[in-house]
Amino acid sequence: MSGVSLNVNGHSHHVEADPQTPLLWVLRDEIGLTGTKFGCGVAQCGACTVHVDGQAMRSCVAPVSAIAGRKVTTIEGLQSRAAKAVQKAWVDLDVVQCGYCQSGQIMSATVLLEQNPKPSDEDIDLAMAGNICRCATYVRIRAAIHAASAQLTA
Repeated sequence: MSGVSLNVNGHSHHVEADPQTPLLWVLRDEIGLTGTKFGCGVAQCGACTVHVDGQAMRSCVAPVSAIAGRKVTTIEGLQSRAAKAVQKAWVDLDVVQCGYCQSGQIMSATVLLEQNPKPSDEDIDLAMAGNICRCATYVRIRAAIHAASAQLTA
């Protein structure tokens, strides 16, 4: 094993991990940030979504060695105006049912609104396509993204 230095939520962390260990497990098991969830392990469900240098990334397949020196933001570290609007809309519209996928959903929705503050339904569907919700709250997710957009563009 070798050490890897990471910047997570604005804090430096040095972890002893195999370079091929997925970022997800380093975040959860080594750093103790459990808001990022394991869903499928093959980057298909989106539950493990984090931001790396401002882009949504599936942490279950990203080797920690490829993340060294980059800025990682987890659900625990979201602070942007778009993130706050998304989180408020999620609560206001009661989006969550079981909640398991929601941190990944919020991470993807935040990147979408940071890049496109006034997305169409098609833009939302495209941006959120990699996030699966077992409870099928897709209508509420889309409505919350539109509500967050309205808050950002008001």
